[in-house]
Amino acid sequence: MSAEYNFLDLVKATDDCVMMPCIYDCGSALSAQLSGAKAILLSGGELGESLGVLEPMLTTDEVVHAAERICHFSQLPCLVDVGAGYDTPLNAFYTTERFVKAGAKGILLGNEHEDGWSEYSPILKATLKAVEGSDCIVVARWNGYLETEEEMNECVDFLNKSIAEGAHATMACGLCRSTRSTELAKIIADRVNGWKIYPDQNSINGIPDVDNDEIYSLGYKMISYHYMMKVALNAMWRYGIENMKNKNNVASNEVSFPNGIKGHSALRIFPMQELLDLEAQFTGIHREFKVPGTTTGRENG
Repeated sequence: MSAEYNFLDLVKATDDCVMMPCIYDCGSALSAQLSGAKAILLSGGELGESLGVLEPMLTTDEVVHAAERICHFSQLPCLVDVGAGYDTPLNAFYTTERFVKAGAKGILLGNEHEDGWSEYSPILKATLKAVEGSDCIVVARWNGYLETEEEMNECVDFLNKSIAEGAHATMACGLCRSTRSTELAKIIADRVNGWKIYPDQNSINGIPDVDNDEIYSLGYKMISYHYMMKVALNAMWRYGIENMKNKNNVASNEVSFPNGIKGHSALRIFPMQELLDLEAQFTGIHREFKVPGTTTGRENG
């Protein structure tokens, strides 16, 4: 299994702002797909959380390994946040090649330490060189704030230079840090060339920072947002409390997925039968998948 289309095709074929959830493993990627998402973003922050470390502590191999698993497993195009392994142009080139081979359809390349253009440009050039001949895009990301005119000018200059260098799209991270998100998004839209991705949509008191339809009309073809790790941890915590209180696992065991499947295991949500069908091509022996340890009449696990 791998992505059925790439980001450029998706953007051309879609007439609204593509919602792109931030994921961190195959389970969260599958959840995104089942929910109707058309693209996913491998979040360095949430990948780090899943491994118990801060994002800057992730090694290149850890991020590449996660991308390999997710891109091979998921049918959705994956934009990879490359916070690791890009400290020199050569590292950027060879690490990007690894991500492309892994099946990544996009590289989200930020100025990780809020470096200026002179530090970022060689890294961008190397990354663009590494994706040549593939359908993997490069998204240039500005990590600084946008609260002053000087910061805005620096961001606009940085992103326009990135587009001129060959970046396929841009992201201004400062937009999600401001209380004036829509206002600033319009300024970026007016002054920065090319199509854009809005970063990490937020909300206050039930009101989203930006309206998806409005920013789409400004040239923001996609919007990323976090929720996976939060709601997963929240659910595990809440059901854990119930199980401990009840001295059994009935509370969690009786919960049904949206498609009606329930039980103590999530295995039946995953496409495990496809793997057994693949194995049968080599062995000639067909096997029906069931949750290990289950018996007839209790196939839900």
